Amino acid sequence: MFQQWEALLSNRNKRQRSGRFLIHGVRPITLAIEHEWPLDSLLRTQHRPLSDWAEQMVRRSGAPIVDVAPELLAELGERDSGQPELIAVGILPPDDVDRLAAGPDFLGVVFDRPVSPGNVGTLIRSADAFGASGIVVTGHAADIFDPKSVRASTGSLFTVPVVRTGSTDEVLRWVRDRRADGIAIRVVGTDEHGASDISEYDLTQPILLVIGNETTGMSARWRAECDDIVRIPIGGGASSLNAANAGTVVLYEAARQRGFRYR
Repeated sequence: MFQQWEALLSNRNKRQRSGRFLIHGVRPITLAIEHEWPLDSLLRTQHRPLSDWAEQMVRRSGAPIVDVAPELLAELGERDSGQPELIAVGILPPDDVDRLAAGPDFLGVVFDRPVSPGNVGTLIRSADAFGASGIVVTGHAADIFDPKSVRASTGSLFTVPVVRTGSTDEVLRWVRDRRADGIAIRVVGTDEHGASDISEYDLTQPILLVIGNETTGMSARWRAECDDIVRIPIGGGASSLNAANAGTVVLYEAARQRGFRYR
């Protein structure tokens, strides 16, 4: 089994075929269990007492517990994070755009062909922080369930619906269906040459926000399908923002306009 778990760290195809991925860290594991994410198992250190937190997670999860030799669990853990007490083996959810729930206050995000798993996780975290309804990662893209993405999300992966699809058409079909249901979703792209500044655009209406690839921006297809394209005004010597940072700025502005209630 160790080799199978080890493959989940670096082999996307193995994650996909097995339908499993690894969850590291106190907050991600806690949120996964609190939000009843399906778990295949919990791996714990063999012959060592667990902390109160780890004992609580073991009790609450209901997942099978597997004792693993300390040196092997360390190999499965995150680099530079010390010996883990627990590692969760999560079950991949279905990649179905219909998992997104749309209403009159819908705020969804498309991340188009992202390269960096860290950026994927960061944008998931921002979507959670600013009240987004969900994220769709489209095209040939970094894996949502790569350990770097899971870590960068700091557990928000388990609180916000996140869907993968290679098909732009599938997302656009979903948008058309929601419009037919009476939810007038507008597809809004982001680009430095957008027609409106984000502060001048009405982000209180149902919005599907499109964030482009880190290097090339939105694909020609997404650009053509956008109802509107907005820009983030910037200054200084920077020519642009990191894709995840740009998405975060627009999500914050949407939350501000909507009167989002912060903690």
